[in-house]
Amino acid sequence: MKKKEPTLVVLAAGMGSRYGGLKQMDPFDKENHTILDFSVYDAKRAGFKKVVFIIKHAIEEDFVRMIGSRMEPFMDVRYVFQETDQLPEGYRLPEGRVKPFGTGHAVLCCKDVVKEPFAVINADDYYGPKAFQILYQYLTTHEDDDKYRYVMVGFHIENTITENGSVARGICQVDDDHFLTDITERTRIEKRGDCAAYTLDAGKNWEPIPDRTPVSMNCWGFTPGFLDELEKRFPVFLDAELDNNPLKCEFFLPSVVAELLEEEKASVKVLESEEKWYGVTYQEDKETVMEAIQTKKEEGLYPQYLWR
Repeated sequence: MKKKEPTLVVLAAGMGSRYGGLKQMDPFDKENHTILDFSVYDAKRAGFKKVVFIIKHAIEEDFVRMIGSRMEPFMDVRYVFQETDQLPEGYRLPEGRVKPFGTGHAVLCCKDVVKEPFAVINADDYYGPKAFQILYQYLTTHEDDDKYRYVMVGFHIENTITENGSVARGICQVDDDHFLTDITERTRIEKRGDCAAYTLDAGKNWEPIPDRTPVSMNCWGFTPGFLDELEKRFPVFLDAELDNNPLKCEFFLPSVVAELLEEEKASVKVLESEEKWYGVTYQEDKETVMEAIQTKKEEGLYPQYLWR
């Protein structure tokens, strides 16, 4: 039986509060390419033929005009929408809630258009060509057996921090066979001297993170059953969290993965990329990313115009 071709799913509905704008549509070179253009271009080169963008209705017209339309001649492009009122039957949106329900909810919004293995990335992160080669290779050669068989591209912590403030990262523990055993979200990591460190007490104490520690940058590969798990677990999450934190609770992808690992229903192979991640957590990061992209063009990694 011919294996199904994998799909690329892109999380592009976020609000970019620290950045101060919709960074998924911000141009990063004089040809008006976004970071997302480079990711989809790298995915296409790796073998992906279909891309699903998760966006909001409010940005649909601009997003399609500025980004989607130029990819449509080269890829099978689909759009799905993540809105705060997309809740299971019997649940109501808390009054005053404007924040999306998180990355797990975003991916769940794809369940009607994704029936094949799929990769998930952030729209505003530059992962480099290697990440997409890893994802495509794994998703076309692995299937579920007695467990769900997932993959995560891990980046080394020192390649993922900014000079301009703190970042949140999922710190990964892996076993000798490179399977994920645990993932811990650290919400305040900063560059301290030559290395990264995190704090749990607003900066009074700092715990160093060794170089080459793998971290999650939301670069995953899943089999279709993951969507069923999200659908089952979202109401459970809402029951537990809506009363405590109605305006801000979020259903995170890594939390669902961690649950499945704990229940021994899934394995996650962590395949590490040596490439430097680039992203724009803060407006001040933009110049660094633009310089890096221009250098990559000059080195011949990308053509001047991607979609020609």
